[in-house]
Amino acid sequence: MRPVPPLYTPRLLLRMPTLADLDAVHSIHGDPETNRFNPNGAASRDACRDKVQGWIEHWRQQGFGYWALCRRERPEEILGFGGIMDSRFGERTGLNLYFRLAVPAWGQGYANEMATAALELAFHRLQRPAVIGLVRPDNLPSRRALERLGLSLYGELEDFPDLAPSLLYRLDAEDYLAHHPRPGGA
Repeated sequence: MRPVPPLYTPRLLLRMPTLADLDAVHSIHGDPETNRFNPNGAASRDACRDKVQGWIEHWRQQGFGYWALCRRERPEEILGFGGIMDSRFGERTGLNLYFRLAVPAWGQGYANEMATAALELAFHRLQRPAVIGLVRPDNLPSRRALERLGLSLYGELEDFPDLAPSLLYRLDAEDYLAHHPRPGGA
């Protein structure tokens, strides 16, 4: 599949990540504050390298995936990572909506702006049947963000023994398209 070109939102450049982004990936995913709700804790540099290589491989195979989120006016400055990517949720598979931003970018609407573009890509261009969001039950900011985007709680995933299950949120194409019709009505 031909890769999705970089996308521009009012404030963001959304582009494919590269190995040159490893320092930013580690800075964000290795920060204990961005992992406050993650039972695995902060990621090592090696784990971050594996993560970004997996993202790049998904782009190579599928033509889309998680983006590096940059300010339009400062494309060298990475605010975070996020987007949509095919993922496994226990026995289920689906298109995962993901976002993780550097702490200074929190609370400014960047995750919502990126996720709005990701949903448009998922349902208009890729014509996928649904998008799923996986979140820890105590991560109220991310839960609220998913709900504002139109995702609804639909299940649980027993992904960490001896801990409360993660929550699965879902938005079906039919529901999305009822409120966001395809351009031209087709």
